[in-house]
Amino acid sequence: MRSIIKKIIPMPIILLTKYIVYFSIDVFDLILGRKEPLIPPTRLMFDGPRGILNYKNNGKIYLDYYIKLCNLKPNEKMLDIGCGIGRKAVPLTKYFDEYGTYEGIDIVKVGIDWCSNNITTKYQNFNFQLADVYSKHYNPYGKYKASEYRFPFNNESFDFINLTSVFTHMLPEDMENYFSEISRVLKKEGRCLITFFLLNRESLELINAKKSSKDFKYEIGKYRTTNYYMPEDAICYDESYILHTYVEFGLKINKPIYYGSWCERKVFLGYQDIIIATKL
Repeated sequence: MRSIIKKIIPMPIILLTKYIVYFSIDVFDLILGRKEPLIPPTRLMFDGPRGILNYKNNGKIYLDYYIKLCNLKPNEKMLDIGCGIGRKAVPLTKYFDEYGTYEGIDIVKVGIDWCSNNITTKYQNFNFQLADVYSKHYNPYGKYKASEYRFPFNNESFDFINLTSVFTHMLPEDMENYFSEISRVLKKEGRCLITFFLLNRESLELINAKKSSKDFKYEIGKYRTTNYYMPEDAICYDESYILHTYVEFGLKINKPIYYGSWCERKVFLGYQDIIIATKL
């Protein structure tokens, strides 16, 4: 249905219509007193499902993952790569103590600006930086190649690193460089939580049966994509390749892998597949 709409209606009109709808929602939220200081306007929520409840629920779910699955402590140092517009950061402001720190980086300037102006001003141990990395979809005028980008942090700086819906939009060479950087800035015995679309026997069968919410029909080497001309739209990696990559960069996977509902499997944890690993 979306593809049909795009063919019939010019993209500028679609974008303008969306903006008007989201702006109207923001006005109604303000009038009804639903606007909270640490929740961005709906029109700015580029990094996931829009709306106040979606924003808050996603943050709460991941805070639960961090604590129960990754053993995140209130006094630890965390790096959030692809921090978006603060979905994961906001709940952590009530969890971290005076010794805990949060560093967020993202390639979308509007998210970094909002987080810096609304979160950092209230919580000095929360910092946000723009990673001016090129992305055909999210940052077409980016200065740096993802395959060459160096995280702006010293070696072994963090106890925990999070990447949610980042490698689902990155090509192999770029992703491998990020893996190298994750290993570099993560402390020994530090943990990382990364989400993927993983291609294995179960997900492949569901994709071929047209049951998956993502139609990864274009096979390009180590991955599949929904968009041949812009693969970064959504990328599904061969699971064996991902497992090998963890080993290559000194990261031990903490089993089990928590598979997601994206391909309409019956047993799942969240939407995307989650891998938690420890640096050896």
